[in-house]
Amino acid sequence: MVKLTKIYTRGGDKGETSLAGGDRVKKHDPRVAAYGTIDETNAAVGLARLHTAGEADAMLARIQDDLFDLGADLATPGEDFSSGKALRITQAQINRLEREIDAMNANLKPLNSFVLPGGTAAAAHLHLARTVARRAERDITLLAERTAINPLAITFVNRLSDHLFVMSRHLNEDGAKDVLWRPGANR
Repeated sequence: MVKLTKIYTRGGDKGETSLAGGDRVKKHDPRVAAYGTIDETNAAVGLARLHTAGEADAMLARIQDDLFDLGADLATPGEDFSSGKALRITQAQINRLEREIDAMNANLKPLNSFVLPGGTAAAAHLHLARTVARRAERDITLLAERTAINPLAITFVNRLSDHLFVMSRHLNEDGAKDVLWRPGANR
């Protein structure tokens, strides 16, 4: 368990931070950028939760915990992704996202256009969280080109953005309040 007794340590005052194993890296290191964008995704999900209740809120609460797991995974260098020594994203977390996507998607009508962010407040915030998750995915795949990372991290964040999209439509009264793109409408 994490125990934080002092918030400021002055350890980052010269532009470096510590990874989970204690290694020091620049704050602009691709690994730090990747887990920083995951942290930003989590904050965006937190904003969306201000507008949700019931099972949707419970799903987002689980996702927030998973995002901290993903941040810990990305902050822990190494190539041993299945020993259980470090906190890593697992296939079970991805499977849960897929089950939830399938359940929410079952009542949605097929789309005839792209969906614009909007509709309900919850949906708009979920679209913001989705776009931040897509940026995190870009950061993680860039990191993966430079060093070994848990391959399930990429799968998880890819599935997460799908989940946030489907949930936005679900919370837009199963798509009835979706705002659809009208190509060329303002020419």
